Amino acid sequence: MHVLIMADMEGVSGIVVWEQTTGGDPMYEEGRRLYTEEINAAVRGAKRAGATEIVAVDCHGAGGGWTFNSFVPELLDPDCDWVAHHPWSRYTELLEQGCDACLCVGMHARNNTPDGVLCHTISTVKWHNLWFNDDLVGELGINAALCGHYDCPVVLVTGDEAICREARGLLGEEITTVAVKRGLTRYSARQIPPIRARAMIEEGAFQSLQNIQPVKPYTPAKPTTITVELTSADKAADFIGRHGVVIDESSLKVVSKGENWMQAWDQVWHW
Repeated sequence: MHVLIMADMEGVSGIVVWEQTTGGDPMYEEGRRLYTEEINAAVRGAKRAGATEIVAVDCHGAGGGWTFNSFVPELLDPDCDWVAHHPWSRYTELLEQGCDACLCVGMHARNNTPDGVLCHTISTVKWHNLWFNDDLVGELGINAALCGHYDCPVVLVTGDEAICREARGLLGEEITTVAVKRGLTRYSARQIPPIRARAMIEEGAFQSLQNIQPVKPYTPAKPTTITVELTSADKAADFIGRHGVVIDESSLKVVSKGENWMQAWDQVWHW
C-alpha cells in the first residue's frame, strides 16, 4: 500500500499563533518539533495498517529557506521519505505512480472561518474565497482535488474541529477526522496535549487505511470553473494576461475555466 501524507503546520496541537509557524521567529523551533512529531504519528499508523511506501510532503510556507522545509529531519520516522522545498500543490510523483490513499495532517480551516485556528486560504492577504464550481473550498479542498485528479482519496484529516467539519462537508461523512484542538478564536484554542493528540492521529491513520473503499476521491465536475475572490484590486496583477482567465473587476473575482480541474488550476496557480 502506497500512502501520501500532505502536511501543514497550523492544525497541529500546541500551535495557535503565527509566531509558531514563521521561520526564524523564536517560537518557530518549538512549532516545527510539534509539527514533525504529528507526521511521525501518522507514519506509525500507516505502517500498522500495512503501508509499504510512505511519502510525507511539507506543505507549510514558513518563509525564506524554511518554506516547505519545516520538518526536523533527525526527528522524522525512518520508515518514511519526505519532500521538502517543492512548489506547493505540485508534488505529483507518487500520485502518478499509483497512490492508494492520502492522509492530510495538521490542516487548517479555509479563510473567514470564525472558529478556525489560524484560518486562511493560501495567503492571508490575497485570497479571500475560493470555489471549485459551486464548492467553497480552502487548502484542504485543493489538496483533495489534486489527489482526486489521480484517483486517490483523502481518507484522513487532522487539525482543529473547524477543519474536521469542513472535511466532512466537502469529502463526505465516511472520511476519518481527528480534532486535536477546538478554536475559541482565530488565535486561541482549547487543545489536547501533544502526546495524546499524537496517539489519536496514529490510531486515526490506522483506522482510515483499514477500509479505503467507502471514501471516494474528490473530483470537481468537468468542465471545471475555479473562482478566486481577491482581497483588493492590486492583488489582481498576478492573474492579468493569463490564458483562460477572466477578471471580473466589479466583484474582484478571477475566473478560470478548463476541461478538468487540473487545467483550470494550472491557469491560476504558479510553479
